[in-house]
Amino acid sequence: MPASGAVTRNTLRRQIADALRDEVLAGRLQPGEEFTVKQIAEQYEVSATPVREALVDLSAQGLLDSDQHRGFRVHQFTVDDYRGMVEARMLVVDGIFRRHTPLPVPPAEPDVSRGVALVSVRRRGEAAARAARAGDLDILIGYDIRYWRELARLVSNNDYIADFLHRLRVQAWVFSVPYLRSDRDVLGWLWSGHVDLVDALTLGDAEAAVAVVQAYNSQSLAWADRLERLSE
Repeated sequence: MPASGAVTRNTLRRQIADALRDEVLAGRLQPGEEFTVKQIAEQYEVSATPVREALVDLSAQGLLDSDQHRGFRVHQFTVDDYRGMVEARMLVVDGIFRRHTPLPVPPAEPDVSRGVALVSVRRRGEAAARAARAGDLDILIGYDIRYWRELARLVSNNDYIADFLHRLRVQAWVFSVPYLRSDRDVLGWLWSGHVDLVDALTLGDAEAAVAVVQAYNSQSLAWADRLERLSE
């Protein structure tokens, strides 16, 4: 019985953390917004313990700040924080693509599991690219986050790297969402090269893959510069 209760609580903890993260990504919880464990527990009609654990988890991911007396608040990332995220993902992705990019599998020795994984990543990439071209942020964010997590795990075969990149992508979206939702030129800043990247990796072309990502990162840094100019 205790083990079952622990599993239930841990599942609830993950569900609450995922729900709150989605609220932040959707812009319904704004940077700097404050709330308490009691408020969230009442909102989801659950006990305080899994809520507190979920909020601590999100704090560890850098999405919330905790205050012993005031509760929690959504972390407010700066433009410089965003530039740091872009630089970090650039270095990591460049490294794994150059070192781990799979070569084409000989027809006589097909890698079925890798082929299935690539098809899954491509489908997510196609959906993300369509959403980017349409300016649909809600659809784009969901597919983009899953696309990069699956892609990083597939190419690196290292869950630590995949989890690190996943954290960076979530943080980057948390920073970006409030600005993108108010940007009239949003279509000009949403990256849609997901399929191009999968194509390069499918061919085992590390240089082409790195070039796609470098172009993406350059676009991201140009957008950060624009935000900084607009705030002056």
